[in-house]
Amino acid sequence: MEKFALFSVFYKDGVERLAYELNRAGYEILATKGTAEYLNSKGIETIKVEDLVEFPESPGGRVKTLHPMIFSGILARRDYPEDMDYIERNKIPLINFVIVNLYPFSEKKNLDLKELLEFIDIGGVSLIRAAVKNYRWITLVCDPSDYDMVSTAVAENNIDMELRERLALKGFQKVLEYDAVIYSELSRRLNIETSTIPMLFSKARDLRYGENPHQKGYLFRNLASENTFFNRLQILGGAELSYNNIVDAASAWQLVNEFSEPACAIIKHNVPCGVGIGNSLFEAYEKALRSDEASAYGGIVAFNGTVEDYLAEAINRLFFEVILAKDFSSSALEIFKRKKRRRVLKVSDGFEHKLDYRFIDLDLLVQEKDTKPLTKEDLNVVSGELNEEWINDIIFGDVVVKYVKSNAIVLVRDRMTVGIGGGQTSRVDALKIAVEKAGDRSKGAILVSDGFFPFTDSIEIAYKYGIKLIVEPGGSVKDEEIINRAKELGLNLVFTGIRRFRH
Repeated sequence: MEKFALFSVFYKDGVERLAYELNRAGYEILATKGTAEYLNSKGIETIKVEDLVEFPESPGGRVKTLHPMIFSGILARRDYPEDMDYIERNKIPLINFVIVNLYPFSEKKNLDLKELLEFIDIGGVSLIRAAVKNYRWITLVCDPSDYDMVSTAVAENNIDMELRERLALKGFQKVLEYDAVIYSELSRRLNIETSTIPMLFSKARDLRYGENPHQKGYLFRNLASENTFFNRLQILGGAELSYNNIVDAASAWQLVNEFSEPACAIIKHNVPCGVGIGNSLFEAYEKALRSDEASAYGGIVAFNGTVEDYLAEAINRLFFEVILAKDFSSSALEIFKRKKRRRVLKVSDGFEHKLDYRFIDLDLLVQEKDTKPLTKEDLNVVSGELNEEWINDIIFGDVVVKYVKSNAIVLVRDRMTVGIGGGQTSRVDALKIAVEKAGDRSKGAILVSDGFFPFTDSIEIAYKYGIKLIVEPGGSVKDEEIINRAKELGLNLVFTGIRRFRH
């Protein structure tokens, strides 16, 4: 019985070697029209699928291989006599090799929807599924990077079960990736809310280690979305990114991009140790650094604009692990090159994803991102007064406190942080850390809390350190007691009604 190999490929470069080796091994080459023309131009004789099945390819090539003769030749179970008798009686070609690529949907997402739909592959996906289903006898080649490897295996008569298993699994990997990208793109384009989140991850690189040297670490990219943090990131210099660098850099980037004004955030262990906004990035950096220069050492610095040479010179005076910004002048990059291991990252703009994801084992917790802005209308004065000049600092502090681990306290003045305390099981402990960091700068500062005060002790500490205004969401069963104590101490107290927990 004659043996056949079916070729239907979008990526044609180099596939001729595989066709040549299969031909030498005694296989007839079946090919769809475009692939047949390519192989013929390379001196390889082929049988066109449309000639074999006696049915022309549809206009535009939408239907090429979807025919019972082709799929019976792939799916026939070689150890079932009735299957083989069916093949022989109906003169169906027994196909042992399927070489197929899928249309490049992900590479065409810049097209309008009508054009993009033409790049949803039908027959290719069906051929892959059929070949995988019958992998005990079928060798599937769906990745152009495997052309040479399989060609060599054919030439050496070394196609074994282990190879067919690996190639079959890769086939379903390709189909999974392909469908995830299509689902994600169409759901975005059609703006339809669904109950399924398309996520498929492929290992992009090994990291030196995880959070600690004894833990292995890896970076996996989300194949269903091209607009992720890493797909928008360029590494312009320095050592490889570590696991902790990545976590801190992503957090710093989100924080500075909450502001329309020039902003700088310095992050350490995924917590802000200094944040500032100003009339320039240089001013914002100076403010962020003054917040807590000791903690800033070895941290991550992020800017929401272009870093120029004079700012680069200032940054180079201290040790920072990573610098990231929307752009860098060429002279700034030259300055950063003096520090050989310092990572310099450029992150391009992209649309903001609306959801936050957190894996719990292999299950996924999902929530809307905390994008609710604090407005002047949200501010409810329950003790003392609210000076109009304080509002910009209140809104600034409300943004920063979202990025501090709960329980979180942020002390601000003049659009910069002067003290940050967070990650404590007790709110009063978080406050004690914040005022200790601030020192004398607590006097006249605004205190922003991510949650309500359950007891009056925090109010009393704030008064002791000269804080002029407390901003908290309210909602405690002891709110009335808190308010009365603030009035007794002559403290200004504002409730926002918006809690900002970050665990």
